[in-house]
This record gives sequence, C-alpha cells and structure tokens, in this order.
Amino acid sequence: MNRLSGRRFFIRCLCLLPILAILSFSPKLYRKKAVSVFTHSGKNDKEKIALLLKGNTSLIWVFTGDSITHGAKHTHGYRSYPEIFSERIRWELGRVRDLVINTGISGNTSRNILDDFEWRVKQFKPNVVSIMIGTNDCANARVTLEDYEKNIISLVEKFRSLGAIPILHTPNPIIEALDPNRESLEEYVKVIKSIAEKEQVILVDNYGHWSEELETPNGAKVFKEWLNDPLHPNGGGHSEIARLMFKSLGIFDPTAPTCGGAYYEGEH
Repeated sequence: MNRLSGRRFFIRCLCLLPILAILSFSPKLYRKKAVSVFTHSGKNDKEKIALLLKGNTSLIWVFTGDSITHGAKHTHGYRSYPEIFSERIRWELGRVRDLVINTGISGNTSRNILDDFEWRVKQFKPNVVSIMIGTNDCANARVTLEDYEKNIISLVEKFRSLGAIPILHTPNPIIEALDPNRESLEEYVKVIKSIAEKEQVILVDNYGHWSEELETPNGAKVFKEWLNDPLHPNGGGHSEIARLMFKSLGIFDPTAPTCGGAYYEGEH
C-alpha cells in the first residue's frame, strides 16, 4: 500500500466512526424505549395482563397469603377465590395450559412470605403474583405497621424482579367486636392502599367493597352471608372476592358462572 492509498484508507475510517458509534449506541436507546413502554402503574399492569391473556403463551399465576388465600376449612368444601379464579382463566377463558398455583398458608404474616419467598413464589417463575396478607399481621401487632409497610414494599419489589406483575389485595373486613385482637386491621389496609398508589400496583380493594356493602340497606346480611366466623370468608365470601378481582382485572362477565351467571345447562 503506497502513502496516498494509506491516507485515503485512514480518511475513510475516520468517516465511518460516527456511523459505528450510532450503531453501537442505538440498541441501548432501543432497549430504554422498550422498557419504558410499560411503567409499573396499576393501569399499565392491567393493560399488560390484558395483552398476556390475548396471547398464546401459557401463563403462571401464583396466589399467596394467609388462611383466606389458603381457603382452609371455612369454605365448607366450596371453592376458594384462587380456585374460582382458576375456573375463570382455565375453563371459561379457555386458557387450559395456564397454571394457577396457591401457596397461601393459614396463620401466616407478611414476614413469613418474605422468609419463605424462594419456595412460595420464586421457584415457579410466575407471570403474575396475587397477594392478600395482613389479617394476621395486625393481630396483637404481630408485625408492626412500620415493618408491615417495609415487608409489602419488599415483596412488590421481589415480584417485579422476577418479571412478574404484582396484584395487591386488601383483606376483607372482620367483626371487630368478636375479634378485638385485630381491631387495627383498617390501619394495615390503609398501608396496602397507600403502597398500591405510590408503587402503581393493581389493587383489589376487598375491604373497601365489603365496607360499602355494609352501608347498604342489606348490610346486615354481609357478614352472615359472606363470613364463616368473625374473620374468615365462607364460600359466598370467596365468590365475592373472586368477582371483585375479575372486575379489577377487566375480565368480569356477568353471564359467566364464576361471575354469578347460571351454572346449569340443558335438560336434566
């Protein structure tokens, strides 16, 4: 290569430098834009769930919490709200390959779920995690309000670190006169609602919904028809929780059996 050719080659290389810089940098810009399409808002997370449900990819839904999510004993054999959710997703919506996993454990607090996170949530690599917790946290302040807030925020962060969409539930109201150890439940509910707003998480406000129903002319029937004891929902209560969840996610259909439609078909 003579001196003139070498100089031309050098000049061409210099001209290519800006183009190479753009090419090497543009994927980063693209990735940044791709991430910002959905911020972690309840609204956008709801939109993400809608897109997931329209897609062909099979999903893993994890439900975790305490005895209410566990569905132990107090349903008298009727379906718990995670089981009703499974019926809605896997049968009525035709997503038969979706997995709905329930890791709720009676007596648990938010601290228990954090301590057992690997087993209860992480191992399943979920797309969506639904959590209702607090009824035991507030019992004699087993978990202080300050620690409860830290625990819930930490759980939301852990769900998102897995790439999962978090769903927060407020617990249902209880009959405080018959369970005074949990009279501070409403304060814990306020924490959940505040976190859902600040962290922009989908909220299923069972406490608010039941409280509104208690103020109606038929309010006296709410605890009779929806609770099995001062704090645990019965089969009817679990149906109510499931239906509110469907409404919160935009998948409620009044004609569907899980949403209150008729179960019986044909002549029999």
